[in-house]
Amino acid sequence: MSSSSALRAAVTRYHDGTKHGFHAFARSLGYLDWASQPHPFRAFTGAPVIPLYPAPSAVPSAYTSRVTTYPELFGRLDSAAPVCAGAIGDVLRHALGLSAWKQHGASRWSLRVNPSSGNLHPTEAYVICGPVSGLAATPAVYHYAADRHALERRCAVDEIAWQSEFGRADIVLVAFTSIHWREAWKYGERAFRYCQHDLGHAVAATSLAAALVGWRAVLLAAWPHRSIASLTGIDRDEDFTEAEREEPGCIMAIGPADGHLFHDHRPRFVEAVRNGQWSGRASRLSDDHVQWTFIDAVARATADHGRLDPPPSEPYARAAGASVGEARALDARAIILQRRSALAFDGHSRLERGTFFDILSRVMPAAHAPWTTLWWGPRIHLLFFVHRVNDVVPGLYLLVRDANALHSLNAACGRQFLWEAAHDRLPFVCLARGDCRRLAARLSCDQDIAADGFFSLGMLADFDASLDAYGPSFYRNLFWESGVVGQVLYLEAEAVGARATGIGCFFDDPVHDVLGLQEHAFQSLYHFTVGMAVEDPRLRREPGYDWELEG
Repeated sequence: MSSSSALRAAVTRYHDGTKHGFHAFARSLGYLDWASQPHPFRAFTGAPVIPLYPAPSAVPSAYTSRVTTYPELFGRLDSAAPVCAGAIGDVLRHALGLSAWKQHGASRWSLRVNPSSGNLHPTEAYVICGPVSGLAATPAVYHYAADRHALERRCAVDEIAWQSEFGRADIVLVAFTSIHWREAWKYGERAFRYCQHDLGHAVAATSLAAALVGWRAVLLAAWPHRSIASLTGIDRDEDFTEAEREEPGCIMAIGPADGHLFHDHRPRFVEAVRNGQWSGRASRLSDDHVQWTFIDAVARATADHGRLDPPPSEPYARAAGASVGEARALDARAIILQRRSALAFDGHSRLERGTFFDILSRVMPAAHAPWTTLWWGPRIHLLFFVHRVNDVVPGLYLLVRDANALHSLNAACGRQFLWEAAHDRLPFVCLARGDCRRLAARLSCDQDIAADGFFSLGMLADFDASLDAYGPSFYRNLFWESGVVGQVLYLEAEAVGARATGIGCFFDDPVHDVLGLQEHAFQSLYHFTVGMAVEDPRLRREPGYDWELEG
């Protein structure tokens, strides 16, 4: 067996081995060891800390945040803020910062702008940029501390190295890593999946937050994991003594829309960072750990060695989009900060037909954020369970996000369906009519929230063809794309006065059985639901940061 075939087999073995079924769940401890619950925030002790805008303690600057309406996030902004400490702080606050604190009795916990399975937040973010007033006079690598909305300066880099690679271009690199233990503590072997779609949520959140200040965001496919590890310092053994290690995820460039965003790998700059002046030691998150070797194996099998000639985001750049509803001129920052995961829906509220299709139009490929951040075309399609949408008959539907996949989906489905067009502009087809509330709940691990909303859905990945085209490492990207779709759905729900919830617990192969899917042509990766939330009046709510408290 060739090396590539062995890696592909390892991916399939992990994917099938972490499926939930009616008679058995993916392997985990089966209970929560509260004594070893990971701390929600990582810190680097000894690293200089720089507060960020809009915190009052941040270094004053001339930056003034622009007013951005919600529809503008998905359009073309006329002007862009220059790269400065204020703009970087604005982006990070609305991409990865704290959105709120909740308290019930003696328990108090934070929520973040970017959602996470179980609110466990395995994703860590690092900022790499040139000299920026208010941050540092030299190029530097920073860790973003979400609990303080601050940057911890991990490494000071030689300015000549930055200039030789990036010149005076207005560019900021944002690298993401994952701490698998944060999710594995609760979810066991399935945690690698959750780490990946959480990372996709973070990518989308950063792309949309960049749009707030008029910046573009692109994923840099040419950068291998080993370079991301060196750039962020997570490969430095001496800085992680007894601390949980981080896994390289991806790296993106953000900056003014009219600036050049570098796609090429920059190994000379990476070497300069390795030789830079490092500071700080990673905090330990738990005293005790359980090692899940299955996760370690799939992480190795999906390691990305970089793409020498990564395809551009042509499929999205060419797309015209298919918005079918009226623009909702809401404050984009308010929508972003109010995003929550619903815990329950009321089971009777309904959604208007036009609003439903407006939501669907947002997840279709288009030439704007967050879709132009991705370098590949749509690989995720949506299986809808429609429950309470006016003038849309309840039933089972498909939203095919790439027209070329319609034939493949039709051929892969081993059951007889209607395949009737259900909209005049969107590729939305009706498979079967009827009440599917019980089916939706059953497939989503018997969770009523999948049946009590306007609709729920499963995200079907074009699995085999994607891995054939891009290799085993693309297994991660499929989950990233599902997270990007989920982030848009979250914000769309908030914009219409509703709420959404991502569902990581579902019965994998029973979902496939509903469609008659065989083998691995298409695989369900993530479920989602949207409805009218029922709030718990016992919960006390506070803003994300003390300086946001009124008065």
